[in-house]
Formats: sequence, structure tokens, C-alpha cells
Amino acid sequence: MDFCKLAKERYSVRKFLDKAVEKDKLNSILEAARIAPTAANKQPQRILVLERDAELKKLDLCTSGRFGAPAAFIVCYDSTACWVRAYDGEKSGVVDASIVTTQMMLQACDLGLGTTWVMYFDPVKIREEFAIPGSIIPVAVLPLGYPAPDATPADFHYHREAPEKTIFYNQFPAP
Repeated sequence: MDFCKLAKERYSVRKFLDKAVEKDKLNSILEAARIAPTAANKQPQRILVLERDAELKKLDLCTSGRFGAPAAFIVCYDSTACWVRAYDGEKSGVVDASIVTTQMMLQACDLGLGTTWVMYFDPVKIREEFAIPGSIIPVAVLPLGYPAPDATPADFHYHREAPEKTIFYNQFPAP
């Protein structure tokens, strides 16, 4: 599949089959995460893989966004391992974890799997349930599995703003 076709066809899956994800597919997604670009190649991403029912039930205590997926990732970054912008001290962790998550979603789609980027989770509860250390910052929960036959994109999925509303050349328009 060419990239633009893949990017257009990928959608947030909110209904999954009760079918385990094969280890080789899981490993391919994790490899896509491992090779993702990060600022100064610091690779601060830290990914917790959840496959067992007990862990998935703990995840359900932290978010309503698992949608019955048979596996999930908690994508985090290590705040002590990030590149830091000298001008203002801004850390690259959220951006790095977001790039990693995006590559994971696209790789999953290419393998016939579905995902949903979930930011709607209780960060305090997720830290407690999974004993996440203080320097590790959760950014996204990524449910993973085979889309159910009746899974469909949300109604607004295909809506995109006109390019002239989001793309500007050389300067932003005056307010």
C-alpha cells in the first residue's frame, strides 16, 4: 500500500474482534516504534505492552477507551532521557512519543490491525495501576486488535479543512 493511501484509510477503531494479535505482528509494531525518529535520536520512548486479561482489566480502570481490544500499549517517555531545547528548556518527550505512536498506528494498519489513539485516561490512576516511575510520562494509550467487521470510522473522520485554512507560505495571515 502506498503511504498516502495507508494514511487516508487508517481510522480510529472502536470495535475489535476477540482475537489475539500474533507475536510477529506485535513485534513489527514495536520495531516501527523502535526505529521512529526522535529529537537528537535520544529515543526516550518507553512502551508498556499489555496482553494479559489482568493488565487489560487494570487499564479499563484508567480509561473507557480500550473498546474491548485484546492488546494495548501505554506509550510514555522518560523525562530524564529527552533532548532539551537550549532556548527555553522545552523537552522533546511529548513530540517524540507522538511520533512513535503515529508510526505504531500506521504499522498496525499496514498489518490489517486497528488502533485508536487514546489520550483520555487518568494519569494518576494509570501510574498507580502499572507502577509507572515518576520520570516516565504517559502520553497515549493505544488499543490494538483486529477491527470487528462492523467497525467503521467516526462520521467526522474524513472531514479535512481546506488547505488554505491550515497551510501558509512564508508568513501567517494578519489577524
